[in-house]
Amino acid sequence: MLNIYITDEHGILKETDEITSGCWVNLVAPTEQEMNLAAAKAQIPLDFIKDPLDEEERSRIENDNSNVLIVVNLPLVSTDDKGIPMYDTIPLGMIIADDCFITVCLKDNPIFHVFAQNKIKQFYTYKKTRFSFQILYLIATSYLKYLKQIIKMTDEIEKKLHQSMKNKELFSLLNMEKSLVYFTTSLKSNNIVMQKMLKSKYMKMYEDDQELLEDVIVENQQAIEMSETHTTILSGMMDAFASVISNNLNIVMKFLTSITIILSLPTMVASFYGMNVKIPFQDYPHAFFIAMTISVILSSITAVIFWKKRFF
Repeated sequence: MLNIYITDEHGILKETDEITSGCWVNLVAPTEQEMNLAAAKAQIPLDFIKDPLDEEERSRIENDNSNVLIVVNLPLVSTDDKGIPMYDTIPLGMIIADDCFITVCLKDNPIFHVFAQNKIKQFYTYKKTRFSFQILYLIATSYLKYLKQIIKMTDEIEKKLHQSMKNKELFSLLNMEKSLVYFTTSLKSNNIVMQKMLKSKYMKMYEDDQELLEDVIVENQQAIEMSETHTTILSGMMDAFASVISNNLNIVMKFLTSITIILSLPTMVASFYGMNVKIPFQDYPHAFFIAMTISVILSSITAVIFWKKRFF
C-alpha cells in the first residue's frame, strides 16, 4: 500500500496522488511496483526501501550521499490462537530524501494514523528532520503505553495465580516475559541509533529539533529502565508461582488423601461385619447400630487428628 500526503500552506495535511517536493510517502507492505516507483521518484537506493521490510532488520542509521536511512523498531500488539495478548516489535524505516520523506513498514500501525489524521501539533511534511523525531517520540511513548498494559495484565494474572492450579496463567506470564525481552532489546537498539543521531551530523538540526531529540532519548531511556525492571520482577514471579501452583496441588492432594482415609474406615468396619464367618454380636438385634457407632467413632477420631495436624 502506498499513500502520499502533503501539508498545504495552512498546515493542513492532505492526501495526494503524486510524489512531489515536501511530501510524505507512506509505504505499508508495498508491492515491488510501489517500491520501484518510490525509489525512482525520490532518487534513493532501492535497498533503502527493502531493508526495513526484513523482520529481523536491526536498528541503524546510514546515509548515501544526501539521503539518510533510519531503521528503528516499533512495538506491535497482537493475540495468539487462545486470545492471549502478545507484544512484539517490527522494523520501521524512515528515509530522508532530498525532496520527500518516506516511511516503510511491513504492517500498518497506529503511529501512522496519528499523523495521517493531523493530530500532531506543529507537524509539516516538509520539515523532514523534525518529522522523524516526532515519529521517534511517538514510538517511545507507545513503548511506555504497552509496558503499562503489560504491568496491569501481570497484576491481574498474579491475583488469579494465588488460587490457580492450571498452567494457563503461567503461559500468559511467559508471553509477557517474552514481550518484555523483545521490548528491552529493541529499545536499547533504538537508543543507540538516537545517540548517533544526536552526536553525528547525518541530519541538519535546529535548536528545537535537538531539544525534541533529547526529549525522545529521555522517554526511550525511561522505557528501557521500566522494561528491565519488570523483566527481572516477572522472571522472579514465574519461579515463585510455579512453586505456588505445585504447593497448591500438594495441599489439594493432602486434603483428598485425608478424606479418603476417613471414608475408608467405615468401609473397613462394614467389610468385617459383612464376612461369611462367625463374628461378635452377629445374633444381637442391634448389631447394625454397633457397627455404625464404631465407624463414626473411628472416622471422628481420625478427622480430629488430621485437623490438629492441619491436613485440611
